Order: sequence, then structure tokens, then C-alpha cells
Amino acid sequence: MPDLRKVAKFGGTSMADIEAMRRCAAIVKTDPDKKVIVVSATAGTTNLLSDMIASGAVEEKVEIAKAIKEKHLAILGDLKKPQQLKSEIEEFLEELELIASRTQIMTQMLKDEILSFGERLSSKLFAQILREESGEYITWFDARNAIITDNNYGAAEPDIPAISEKVTKLMQPLMEKGRIVTQGFIGREPNGATTTLGRGGSDYSAALFAEAADADVLEIWTDVTAIYTTDPRIVPDARPITEISFAEASELSVFGAKVLHPATVVPAIRKNIRVYVGSSIEPEKPGTWIVKEAKGKPVIRAISLRKNQTLLTVHSLDMLHRHGYLAKLFQVLSNHKISVDLVTTSEVSVALTLDSDIHASGKQKLNDEILEELREFAEVEIETNLSLIALVGNNLDATAGLSGPVFGALENVNIRMICHGASSHNLCFLVSEEKATDVINVLHKKFIKP
Repeated sequence: MPDLRKVAKFGGTSMADIEAMRRCAAIVKTDPDKKVIVVSATAGTTNLLSDMIASGAVEEKVEIAKAIKEKHLAILGDLKKPQQLKSEIEEFLEELELIASRTQIMTQMLKDEILSFGERLSSKLFAQILREESGEYITWFDARNAIITDNNYGAAEPDIPAISEKVTKLMQPLMEKGRIVTQGFIGREPNGATTTLGRGGSDYSAALFAEAADADVLEIWTDVTAIYTTDPRIVPDARPITEISFAEASELSVFGAKVLHPATVVPAIRKNIRVYVGSSIEPEKPGTWIVKEAKGKPVIRAISLRKNQTLLTVHSLDMLHRHGYLAKLFQVLSNHKISVDLVTTSEVSVALTLDSDIHASGKQKLNDEILEELREFAEVEIETNLSLIALVGNNLDATAGLSGPVFGALENVNIRMICHGASSHNLCFLVSEEKATDVINVLHKKFIKP
């Protein structure tokens, strides 16, 4: 049987400190098929960099830079041969301190440059640890030389053909020599400026590398042992899922499961790359395989929860038997870069759900300007403090007698919105945040088999 080619991604908790990094190195060195290793910033570092960006005081920025410096120099000091990396790490940290000490306008371009320091530092350290632990030929590779994107800083879109070309030209020869350690989350736009793929984008980066390198397997190593039937913190009886389809995993990630970045599975689907989710803390425990077609196809596989939802209801008699109204509504939202999750309509009303976490800042904020535009042609109502619950499985749109038992079990709960039938893999509805955990517990007990 020919060797497999694997891309392995390790998240922030897997890069937390020297002990965590050495555990990850042990996972890598026991498997010669792991050719490309993608890492996130060390745990908490991206948050610190975000705080630096948000701070208006130079003194505070410098203090944050010093905290990041201490954190990474501590890991450097624990290496077996720190002198081999000392000058490079110090150069990175000095550059970060220099940026922090200058009073300057925080453009989105500069923000992305600052955020990139987390992954660049962690990957340098991990590459050296892997060399020390394995004795193998390890290449540190700047992901920005391969992950080519547009210039939508903060949420850049990858250029798939360009990435494929760069990976083939620059990375394939290095894979023949040994392993590559690179970064998630970051890329570069055509003019050379650093970009980021958005928070959680390290998974996406790893999938893009896997797609471009014609990998057989993409591994996501995190702090949980598997994808679960629901959040074990909400339902202690939640159980790990050994195998799940791409379609189901996509629905779970979109509707709140935090194990995977929602976009991660898209490149994997394009190339039919199997995805494995496992724990870097307990690698001996079986994780979850995400495949094109899972062997078992239960009607309800899992239940996910997404908090902080906003319900926007637009009401107008002009909708009645008239064309173009929905186009007008969505054009306003599109002009302001507002993305919508769920939609339901009646003759005179449209109800939309928005993720409050996403729409809390920047261009995507549901602000007064947008509401004024909408109120020019409709009455607008906004409800907050809602949670979106999604039942994820198979053939939910064609399973007779499903809705009755589901909503019958919730007869004492006010359901604000229901979406059923748009997908064969989910049934979604909104409830108040205070009722959400109770609803999850009731449905998991009733519909998820032990």
C-alpha cells in the first residue's frame, strides 16, 4: 500500500507551552505520513494581539508586547538548543515591540500584520522542538508564500488556483526532503501585504494546504477527543461520534459546534479528503472521522447550539402579491455586508436570523443606518438574547412524524422561528437563551441513542 500524505493542524491549546508542544511533536514523529504541520498561535496570544490593536494607549500596547515576549522567551528557554533559534525569535519580538511603541493609525492592513506574529512565533518554536524531538529534517515555511488571498483584510478570500501553483512549486520539493512546519490563519495579497482568514482560520488554512498538496488525510488536533453528539458541558451524557459525513459536519460547524471552523470542510469536500478530529492531550482516544459517506445514517446524529442570535423581522403590506420586495430587502443587507443565516417568510413579513457575535463590530454591524434604510419601506422589529438550536442528521426533510415528537417535547417552550425542509440534514429553531440548555437536554435524552 502506498504511503499516505497527511496534513496535520494543531490548535492554540496544543501550542500552549513547551509540554503541550512536545506532546504534539510526539504525535507527529510517530507517523511518517504527516508531511505538512500547520500550527495556530500559542494559547491566548491572538487575544493579546487583539488587545494591543484595540488599545489606544502606547504604554498599554508596549506592556502587551512585553507580555507576549516573556511568554515566548520562556518557551525558547526550555528548548534543548535555544541558541539555534534565539536570534530569530528575538528579531520577531523586537519588531512587534517597535510596532507597539509607535503611535499610528490602526489600519486593517496593519492589524493583520500584527495578528500574524502569533502564528509566526509559535511555528518557529514548534519547528525547532520537532527537530530536537525527532532528529528529522524539518523546514519552517512562511505560509504567506503559498496562501495567496484577496485584500479583504481580516477576512481574506483565498485564491485557490494561485495556492495550488505555489504549493506545487515551493512546498512539494520540501516534502520530498522531510516535513514542513507552517502557519494557519495568515496569507498574503498580491501586492505583498499580510492578510488573515478570520478568527478560527487556521483550520481553513490547513484544509487549503491539504487540497493543494493532494493530501489523503487532514488531521485537526485540538483539546477535545472527538466531535460529540452535543456539547458535553451542557449534557454530561453526550457521546463521541466515531464517523460522520461531510454534509453533517458542515451543518454542525455552521450551527455552532466549535470543533471545526465552518469553512474547513469545503476544501476537503472538493478533493474528497478524509478529515480526522482528535485530542493532542489524549491522542490515544479514538477521535472522529469525517468522510464523504458515513456507514451509519441516523435521522438525528447530533444537536448543536449557537448563542447570541438576533431575530430581525421586517413587515410590510407592500409585500402582498408583489414582486421585487425580497430583492430590495436583501440588497440593503448586501450593501452593508450583512450575512443572514435563516429566513422564513409569510405574505407580509420576513424573519431573518443574524449571528450577534459576527455582527457586533465593523462593517457587519446592524446599525442605525441600516435600520433607517429598512424603515423606509417596512416596519422593523429586533429581538436579541436568542439561541439557535439545530438538529443535525439525515433525511430530516423526508422523515414522517419527526416534527410532532420534537416540538411536542418542547410544549412549554416558546419557539420563535422554525426552519425545516431547506436542508435534508438539519432542522433549526430559535428559543430564548435562558431556555436553550434545558431544550438541548430534553432533546438529547429523547432522540440521541445511548
